[in-house]
Amino acid sequence: MWDYEKRLQYPVNIKNPNAKLAQYIISQYGGPDGEIGASLRYLSQRFASPYREVSALLTDIGTEELAHFEMVGTIVHQLTRNLSMEEIEKSGFGPYYIDHTVGVWPQAAGGIPFNACEFQSKGDIITDLFEDMAAEQKARTTYDNILRVVDDPDVADAIRFLRQREVVHFQRFGEGLRRVQEDLDPKNFYQFNPGFDRCMK
Repeated sequence: MWDYEKRLQYPVNIKNPNAKLAQYIISQYGGPDGEIGASLRYLSQRFASPYREVSALLTDIGTEELAHFEMVGTIVHQLTRNLSMEEIEKSGFGPYYIDHTVGVWPQAAGGIPFNACEFQSKGDIITDLFEDMAAEQKARTTYDNILRVVDDPDVADAIRFLRQREVVHFQRFGEGLRRVQEDLDPKNFYQFNPGFDRCMK
């Protein structure tokens, strides 16, 4: 279905391990506004979209989010490789290490495991696209927060790339929403849900 090139969408070459920083960045791997949730959100929502071009948009962005998931995992891996036990304990990485050694596992920065309840697939195109735009803004804010605590240029470079893609995705979802609303306006898009008229009687 896809041609997979064995390289990251954007290069990640971190020279200096930093377990403390890995604990922050892992939130974009499996946190509430992270890349795996974004991918599953869009790849699930596409099935119910009544517009082929919006389904294609959801498929394309959902697939790109998987590439971002891979990038974030690579960042976390490179930040935690070759750590001594002293570095692990000193950085506060010990609890994570006990459960996962230095394997990459989806969780938020606060240690809460990934949960599919973090996102919605409602089956209503207006609802889903508004959720998608909000999700991209929340992810962009998380990347902004990460950039405030990063002082390693190798890490910041990759994070800035990921942040910029959130901005682009927000714009694409906005275009998709405008396309849907333009089509539904003559029909009153607030009544788009099948069966809505029956509910209102």
